[in-house]
Amino acid sequence: MGTLAGLMGLALLFTGCSDDTTPSGTTTGTTQEITEAGSTTVQPVAESLATAFMDNHPDIRIVIQGGGSSVGVKSAAEGTVDIGAASRELKTSELELGVVTHVLAKDGIAIVVNPGNTVTGLTSEQVKAIYNGTITNWSQVGGADTTINVVAREEGSGTRAAFEEMVMGEELITAGAILQPSNGAIRTTVAGDANAIGFLSFGYIDASVQAVSIDGVDATVENALNGTYPVVRPLLFITKGQPSGIVKEFIDFCLSEAGQRIVAEDYIPVITLK
Repeated sequence: MGTLAGLMGLALLFTGCSDDTTPSGTTTGTTQEITEAGSTTVQPVAESLATAFMDNHPDIRIVIQGGGSSVGVKSAAEGTVDIGAASRELKTSELELGVVTHVLAKDGIAIVVNPGNTVTGLTSEQVKAIYNGTITNWSQVGGADTTINVVAREEGSGTRAAFEEMVMGEELITAGAILQPSNGAIRTTVAGDANAIGFLSFGYIDASVQAVSIDGVDATVENALNGTYPVVRPLLFITKGQPSGIVKEFIDFCLSEAGQRIVAEDYIPVITLK
């Protein structure tokens, strides 16, 4: 989110942050706490994992906040949270900050339109041309004669960074794009605008938007798993150094069979489930 108030509104529970250089959680009275912040793509699955973990560990509280991938990397590197979250590969300069990445899941990025739009499929080149401002009318891709309203994430978003890398290449997103601070905000905008197009995490697809096929391949977890869907990226937990204590215990749970079953409800697990 773009403001402190937005971050606070996304908190699963509100508390302070750890000062540990090696993330191990903090203790307040008889309650231990883990703090996590970053990608809004990772946030929903992190909340589900935290709830399941806390159900079995009533003496532990886990705080989940959004803020975007860059916030997640920065917060983890500075030690202001125990765990950062990112929905993109880290840059070399970020890895040099002494952080350790833990691949939680993989996720596809869907191109979505309003359910009333008659366009149900686009090519990769058409998506790029829409987002660089070359294609500006839906009639140019088989739709109605109406202006395309391009919706994108803000700078610093992991979803945007992955979209730029895998779809845009060297091209820039048009300056006329409507920028939104989260996956949920993009979904709401596209759902309320018959002429809009947006991109968001597979985990945010619902009946309020329509995911279009890309190069003839539907945006499904199955197609992401079999390698035919072209826009797939990692979802990461990030720690300052190797985790220990309850932070390690929580991350180990997330990567276990039980944790990955929760991941598989909306994303692509990183282990083969039995």
